[in-house]
Amino acid sequence: MCKLTKKILIFAEKKTKQTLIKTMLTQIINGKIFTLHGWIDGGSIVIEDSKIRDIFNSSAPVEGVEKVIDAKGGYVLPGAIDLHVHGGGGRDFMETTEEAFLEAIDAHRRHGTTAIAPTLSSSTNKMIDDAAATCDKLMADPMNGIIGLHLEGPYFNPKKAGAQMPEIIRPINPDEYKDLVERHPSIRRWDAAPELDGSEEFGRYLRSKGVVVSLAHTAATPEDVDRANASGFSHATHFYNAMTQYHKEGMYSKAGTVEGVYDHPEMTVEVIGDGIHVPVESMRLAHRVKGTDNMALITDALAVAASDSTKAFDERVKIENGVCVLSDGSAIAGSIATMDRVIKVAVTKAGFPIEEVARMASEVPAKIMGVYDRKGSLERGKDADIIIMDKDINLTGVVQMGREIEVAKA
Repeated sequence: MCKLTKKILIFAEKKTKQTLIKTMLTQIINGKIFTLHGWIDGGSIVIEDSKIRDIFNSSAPVEGVEKVIDAKGGYVLPGAIDLHVHGGGGRDFMETTEEAFLEAIDAHRRHGTTAIAPTLSSSTNKMIDDAAATCDKLMADPMNGIIGLHLEGPYFNPKKAGAQMPEIIRPINPDEYKDLVERHPSIRRWDAAPELDGSEEFGRYLRSKGVVVSLAHTAATPEDVDRANASGFSHATHFYNAMTQYHKEGMYSKAGTVEGVYDHPEMTVEVIGDGIHVPVESMRLAHRVKGTDNMALITDALAVAASDSTKAFDERVKIENGVCVLSDGSAIAGSIATMDRVIKVAVTKAGFPIEEVARMASEVPAKIMGVYDRKGSLERGKDADIIIMDKDINLTGVVQMGREIEVAKA
């Protein structure tokens, strides 16, 4: 046999093997599907491996489908994306280990979070380095659903520390943040108080690296917000919480950080949607001013979320009246919420239409984090990240990257 003939046969054998690779087809049927063009009642979605292959306006069987998921007339929505979450299932991302990351991610996945930005509270440089190294590794596998590491601090105004560990809060350090960002591609968002010295350089540098820059734990004046926005700050962390609002200084009224953010229509905000951190009236006001396009819903959940545990990573934290607080009563801390609860609160208590809530829980976070090309909406070719909710806004189904996930028991 000549060499050319042998090469042709080897190529043909490889090609035959490739064509024999079997894809997995799943069909979600009998759903009220929320798409970019509105609702499809009684429609179906066909998933090929980890991607959405087609969306149909009927639930007729599709040839080759091996698995059928019956939505039973429920809402079929894009999977929730949590921009701000510290832990869950009894584990905290500040533990920095792969085991802690994966257990927390899995706990929230079972409550409808199909993509996640693991969040560190103000941390030491070593803790950030260790967590970022873990996140770099885990983010390489899209099945983990990680869309980037979120650093909440440590460059904050000590007077607005809230539940942040005050001993770790420190001035902005260019050598520190530049070194971390250069070495860790998973760092995709970083929060700071824009009134601090060096904040404008911080904003410009991070923005140049494609990192989302957000203001947080701040007493920024509207003028500070103006400068921050011009230097790259485009987002406001847990809007209303740990920031100043309209107030009096002596006899005179002063606008605060909240009003400064409202004065910039292009700035996005995130709101803790547990119904406790932010009154529903304030949620409605934020939505009225910012609109759906610029408002995301988050959990800000701590390790105690989605678990039977009552112990947070920070020993000062305890659970009281359905929320985490500091034991001395000085500040409210993170939540025990999950994204399915946030969605339900936004619909049933704040009174938002479910289609608007679906966008604030998925599309808007995806756009903020720069992953809307593959997540955040139900479209052909996008990741098959899907949740199903019944008419009472209870979570009944989760599909993440094409895999059906067991839903946590209510």
